[in-house]
Amino acid sequence: MNNLAKSSESNQQPIRVLIAKAGLDGHDRGAKVVVRALEDAGVEVHYTGLHQTAEQIVVSAIENSVGAIGISVLSGAHQTIFPEIIELLKSKDRMDILVFGGGVIPEDDIPELLKVGVKVIFTPGTPLSTLTNWVIENLR
Repeated sequence: MNNLAKSSESNQQPIRVLIAKAGLDGHDRGAKVVVRALEDAGVEVHYTGLHQTAEQIVVSAIENSVGAIGISVLSGAHQTIFPEIIELLKSKDRMDILVFGGGVIPEDDIPELLKVGVKVIFTPGTPLSTLTNWVIENLR
């Protein structure tokens, strides 16, 4: 295992991320590739599996003490899913948990997602190293 995400100090917590598939989106190959890339970079990853509600995702993120939630969206529901997750985090006073996403999200929709609190959207073709480096740099 690569130790990029681990501190030289033995008492520092590992970087923890939740990767989730919300709603009826049933395509998770990309999410599983991201999970593997993050694990290979030394990140502790919790994967929710398919068909999760926003509430289930937020509860799982809190229970697993993650620093970020990564949402994979291929269904076109990004304008509903991301704001709902952000609102749930706000209602639980957990805006310390970063939200990022990826999948098939039109470029024109990205500014609005960033405006509601999503930190970054990774579009198709983004190198996995760009994603893993972002996670490590923002959660270290």
